[in-house]
Amino acid sequence: MKTKFNFFSQLFILSLALFLCSNTSSQTPWKSLFNGKDLKDWEVKNGTAKYQIVKNTIVGTSQIGTPNTFLCTKEYYSDFILELEVLVAPGLNSGIQFRSNSMKEFKDGRVHGYQSELDTSERAWSAGIFDEARRGWLYPLTINSKGSAAFNNGEWNKVRIEAIGNTIKTFLNGVQCANLVDDMTQRGFIALQVHSIKDKDQEGKTIQWKNIRIITENPEQYRSKNQPHARQVSYLTNTLTLEEVKKGWRLLWDGKTTRGWKGAKSENFPKHGIEIVDGTILFLKHEESKDYKKAGDIVTQEKFDNFELEVDVMLKKGGNSGVKYFVDALTKGDGRGIGLEFQLLDKDHPDYHKGVDGNRTIGSLYDLIAAENLSEANREDIRANGADRWNKVRIVVNGGNVQHWINNIKVVEYNRYSQSMKNLIKKSKYANHSGFGVGSSGRILLQDHSPGDVKFKNIKIREL
Repeated sequence: MKTKFNFFSQLFILSLALFLCSNTSSQTPWKSLFNGKDLKDWEVKNGTAKYQIVKNTIVGTSQIGTPNTFLCTKEYYSDFILELEVLVAPGLNSGIQFRSNSMKEFKDGRVHGYQSELDTSERAWSAGIFDEARRGWLYPLTINSKGSAAFNNGEWNKVRIEAIGNTIKTFLNGVQCANLVDDMTQRGFIALQVHSIKDKDQEGKTIQWKNIRIITENPEQYRSKNQPHARQVSYLTNTLTLEEVKKGWRLLWDGKTTRGWKGAKSENFPKHGIEIVDGTILFLKHEESKDYKKAGDIVTQEKFDNFELEVDVMLKKGGNSGVKYFVDALTKGDGRGIGLEFQLLDKDHPDYHKGVDGNRTIGSLYDLIAAENLSEANREDIRANGADRWNKVRIVVNGGNVQHWINNIKVVEYNRYSQSMKNLIKKSKYANHSGFGVGSSGRILLQDHSPGDVKFKNIKIREL
């Protein structure tokens, strides 16, 4: 009798637990964005590609001769969690817009804002984050190989987008793909994209969306935990996130004062030719007046050995600058201002086409190794932004191994102790600098080079 009681007691407890779990799930405040019957809550913007409803599914069809077409919600959303299922015909590119807008004063109504990518190509950046019609790629999956492998080409995929405050996360089939912090836009519509096409073979192919639902009530209560493989990328100005602090990042410049920096050939910070303006270090445009005094290069007061450095930089047309590291690290002679250099050069500067095999182009190890796209197969350009746009520079030094990244595309990788590196130095302008590039530690330098008018911000470092 006792055994029978225990069995039924356990069965009752299990049934109650299942009921409570089911009831809790049913209480999650999901709202459907598509009723399965019509598109009365949606509107088409920009292009003329067709959307129709087939068996409770929205079907978009690719069409030659039209720009990107967007099926947009009429309602705008700020903080939310969005889930939907999507099937993209192989060969097409698409995306899910969110916190997006369309206004007459911006490119005559061009839809712009965050996009969760849908990518059927070998690049495999689905659920990476692209800033449509504005800044371009914010979170390519070059930095998340596990996320890049999550998309099932030619099959239904489940997408989850969490936009809460300044944090944006994307998930594909349960795998986190993007971990972005950005505060440019807090509110906008959601849209389903049919991308423009040029190839006749792509015409008539479809993108399908179904089971589109959203949480707008207390979405932070239902947000997902970060998965450790998804590196966080922040675009906040001169501010560290909690995750960055936890991982050992610190600001190398506070965004307000000259603390921690000095002239490359002085113990003091320059008094002329440089200003701190709106959270940026601005090297002023060089004037031809005889009374003009330029700032000259500035360096950190600290020296570093193994580190990961991030710097945002903006050049004007024809601009020239650089970020140097291991400065003051020569074994003989005056090393002030001499160091390994991440080249920053606008394509309209005359020096851009000099040097050897492109080793003076943006992202290059100046005068030694030319930048190339090491993150994407069969693509030559490195996705560097041109004049008057910000570029995110990243330099990683771990022992002899060094990497250059620009906008999360790896463009240079080398070993500074290697024989091949020694041979390159012998044939370069650094041949007479004993100990160049092999010092145990050195300063970081921001270069003031003609014609000036260069901005830096978001300077942060993590020592390895």
